[in-house]
Amino acid sequence: MNAASAPAAPKASRWRLRRPGPRGQRWLAVLVFLFAAILILIALWDWNWFKGPVERAVQARTGRALHIGNLDVDLGRTTTVRADTLTFANATWAKKPNMASADRVEIDVRVWPLLRGNLQLPEVRLTRPDVLLETAPRKGDPGNWNFLGDSKGGTTPQLKRVHIDDGRLQFLDALGRTDILVNVRSGEPKRADAAPPLLVAGKGRWRGNPFILSGGTESPLELTDSAHPFRIHLDGRAGATHAVASGTLTNPFQLQVFDLQFALSGNDLADLYPLLGIAIPTSPPYALDGRLKRDHQVWRYERFTGKVGDSDLGGDVQFDVSRERPRMTANLVSRRLDFDDLAGFVGAPPKTGGGETANAEQRAEAARVAASAKVLPATPYNLGKLRAMDADVRWKAQRINAPKLPLDDMDAHLLLDDGVLRLDPLNFGVAGGDIRSTIRMDARRPQIATSLKASVRGVQLGQLFPDAKLAEQAKGGISGDIDLTGNGNSIAAMLGSSSGNVALGMGRGHVGNLLMEVAGLDITESLKFLFTGDKQIPLRCAFADFGVREGLMHTRSMAVDTTDTIILGEGDVSLRDETLDLLLKPRPKDRSILVLRSPLRIGGTFKDPSFRPDFKALGIRGAVALTLGSIAPPAALLATIELGPGKDADCGGHYAK
Repeated sequence: MNAASAPAAPKASRWRLRRPGPRGQRWLAVLVFLFAAILILIALWDWNWFKGPVERAVQARTGRALHIGNLDVDLGRTTTVRADTLTFANATWAKKPNMASADRVEIDVRVWPLLRGNLQLPEVRLTRPDVLLETAPRKGDPGNWNFLGDSKGGTTPQLKRVHIDDGRLQFLDALGRTDILVNVRSGEPKRADAAPPLLVAGKGRWRGNPFILSGGTESPLELTDSAHPFRIHLDGRAGATHAVASGTLTNPFQLQVFDLQFALSGNDLADLYPLLGIAIPTSPPYALDGRLKRDHQVWRYERFTGKVGDSDLGGDVQFDVSRERPRMTANLVSRRLDFDDLAGFVGAPPKTGGGETANAEQRAEAARVAASAKVLPATPYNLGKLRAMDADVRWKAQRINAPKLPLDDMDAHLLLDDGVLRLDPLNFGVAGGDIRSTIRMDARRPQIATSLKASVRGVQLGQLFPDAKLAEQAKGGISGDIDLTGNGNSIAAMLGSSSGNVALGMGRGHVGNLLMEVAGLDITESLKFLFTGDKQIPLRCAFADFGVREGLMHTRSMAVDTTDTIILGEGDVSLRDETLDLLLKPRPKDRSILVLRSPLRIGGTFKDPSFRPDFKALGIRGAVALTLGSIAPPAALLATIELGPGKDADCGGHYAK
């Protein structure tokens, strides 16, 4: 074999495995170890290793301890942190150790904002959460929901949506005697990306009074934003008191700012005192509706309308709780006021007959009053209410419904300051005239000291009678003055201990002859006018002047002077015992064929008065004649009545000279 035919020698390969050297072997071993470690870590990873750092981070931000039973995480751009069996510590001053707990909490966290220090939570899902909100034991201190007050720094997380499944919320206010427990759950959201509403239903005690509550809010997320208002609708009942609130709240836990449409109804406005601390006299059933607003320490019930008993009522009320004693300012108007609806102001029940509005308790009280022999209200005023708040209330009634009283309208201004109540003025339009009065009640002592000053001007005698025919038989203007002071905690006690003066008089006018003749028991004249018709007798004057001492009204002078008769009166009226003992002694100016004019005795009680002739007094004609000079009215009273011009103007004529 020659060289040309011999096979060629093989060429060396460019890719030839080389045995790694000692350094390469070390790096290969490291890579294999890291890969194996990652596989083992993925297989054995437990997110509970991060419980400690998470718990410490929460405590650093809130100042409260967080305990997590189990922790799991689903990684992603929006990472889900899932924790089971959580508890969150309460404020240091609270009696219960935990403010919140839950069976499970799922929190979605956006990663990139978190790396910049901005905690954004798109959604939080809570399973069986139990939250306790509690006010501080010292007035003015923040409640247990104020985390930053206990921490050394931090920011509030930004929440977007919260979903609650079978939750419970409790609110405790020991100072306010309030304990509310409600069940909460999320409803269906209006939109897919919207926060679901929060539905609530529960019960508890508000200021010591049991109540029930139901309703909901658009979303609970805004609870963490003190500047953002959110909508609510709540329906609550405390006994017979029913409230429905719809509107917006800002910072609802502190309830500092809100604007709500607020409907309020119940059996008695006095029931609001234990609920809200507003001292209002007892009333018939009521129903009101208006705008309830609060701006920190000032509450307003604006442009409300409604009914109290059979009266309409509207206006504005402001309640300022920033003062040592809360102060109520109100401007009230009634187009039609049913007079008996004011009975609560004097401690009496309203009327309970057909068509009248009253609650069951008031009907029972009215039955007791009807069975009593007394008519003056004896229900004592609540001294605690009179001392609990201050007030400045104006109330005007354009028309008054009072079938047995000819009342036209009312203008009242009530002032209550540190236990001293003043009605200045308390004015009523009455029978074409008016009664203007001021009342002062000092409730700073165990017994209320009361003073009453009233002036009666121009009250028309004819309009005092509801019957039109009877009204035609009487004409004249009644005027006078009342000045009384007394002590006691009820109207009956005040009048029963009162001292002062009562004087009423009437100038020129006329009355029915039949009435005068029957009153004087002139049988001949009475029969004549009874069958042939009545005629008018000109009235020169009539007056009654009483001195009052410790509840006993004693006549200083009393007389009725007509063209044919002068009647002198004397006797007592006991405001303490509610009894009458008056003797009317007539002296005719004309002559009759048959005259049996006997004094008329008025006796009995305020509730059951009696009128009878007193034949035993017939023998005192001489004494009557001797006292005719006393029929002149006192000068102060005489100045208030219109006697008219002419020689017949003197009240009493020549008998008074």
